[in-house]
Amino acid sequence: MKILMLTPYVPYPPNSGGQIRTFNLIKNLSKKHEITSFSFRRSDHDIPDLSELKQYCRQVRTFARKKSFNSPLKILRTGFSRYPYLVNMYRHRGAQQAIAEELSNTKYDLIHVETYYIMPNLPNTTVPVLLAEQTIEYQVYQHYANSSPIWPIKPLLYIDVAKHKYWEKHYWQEAKKVIAMSDADKQKMLQLIPNLNVSVVPNGVDTVFFQEKILIQKFPDTILFVGNFNWLQNREAAEVLAKNIWPKIKAKLPDVKLWIVGREPTDNIKKLATTDITISSDVEDIRTAFQGSSVLVAPLYGAGGTRYKILEAMASGLPVVTTRIGIEGIEATSRQNVLLGDTDEEIANLTIELIKNQKLANTIALSARKFVYQNFDWKSISRGLEKIYEETARKN
Repeated sequence: MKILMLTPYVPYPPNSGGQIRTFNLIKNLSKKHEITSFSFRRSDHDIPDLSELKQYCRQVRTFARKKSFNSPLKILRTGFSRYPYLVNMYRHRGAQQAIAEELSNTKYDLIHVETYYIMPNLPNTTVPVLLAEQTIEYQVYQHYANSSPIWPIKPLLYIDVAKHKYWEKHYWQEAKKVIAMSDADKQKMLQLIPNLNVSVVPNGVDTVFFQEKILIQKFPDTILFVGNFNWLQNREAAEVLAKNIWPKIKAKLPDVKLWIVGREPTDNIKKLATTDITISSDVEDIRTAFQGSSVLVAPLYGAGGTRYKILEAMASGLPVVTTRIGIEGIEATSRQNVLLGDTDEEIANLTIELIKNQKLANTIALSARKFVYQNFDWKSISRGLEKIYEETARKN
């Protein structure tokens, strides 16, 4: 099959969750299918080295999207737009023309679009469209609006949430097929649109990569948090961990250390650093963090997608403490593959328990690794998506 894949980021290097997902899908799907990658990059970023990506793609093109709007005038203008803020950042006349020309010049069997907010760049076409929603976007922005402490801007935020919800539902219905990352997301979509043609294709993990042992010795009693800080939920979780949970753990385990790892840390994240809290914005090999720590703690309270940090920790043999929201889409069993807490107090106590009880930590880690290898390997996930491709293309 000939597939045109459109993504809101360049799939390589795989530095974020979306990039990890797309690159691994391309790498596996390219064994049987011909893939063309069109993607967006920030206008203030250089074009990355595309040589690795080109090994798996017939053609690779990138387009420089708008930067985040930071002037009051631009924000006000987008407020009057019929589209939400995020969609306006990705509406790109050059990309629209290039996609239209590509579809005119080459016969494609399928268009695979990652995230609804780049859908406005598609022309009217008879080629079937598969839309993969890495998260339900309006829920992410609703959580942000609900938690924002700046009351004067809340009405504007809720207007943007309403736009997200309207256009997200619109493009789900425009697509021939919709892909959700978890059953929880699928059920939410079906509540909104009962007859929606939606299937679950979860995110995965490179089990071979994370199985490789690169450290001889762990760092003693180290609690780890991993996340890209461009993502609201990661910023929120890191601050909750450092400000609310960490003091409770430190009171019972005075020698323990906290290691927060993630790209693009904000000033607020950087300010969390102390003699016992290390902030690392760029770890050369993330496996050193997973293999060197005692436990991954992810106090995630905002909905959205499958958490790569949790899958990667499990594949690395690192026990995980998180929330029920944090484990959505993974379907792990509490006290078998993971430890789950719904409050800061519970998460602190579970973390203390794991560090004190090495037998429990080992049991959870071994069970989690086996669970991930059986259910979340990219090869099997790609085979499942391949079947959906074939079914969607046949319906055209």
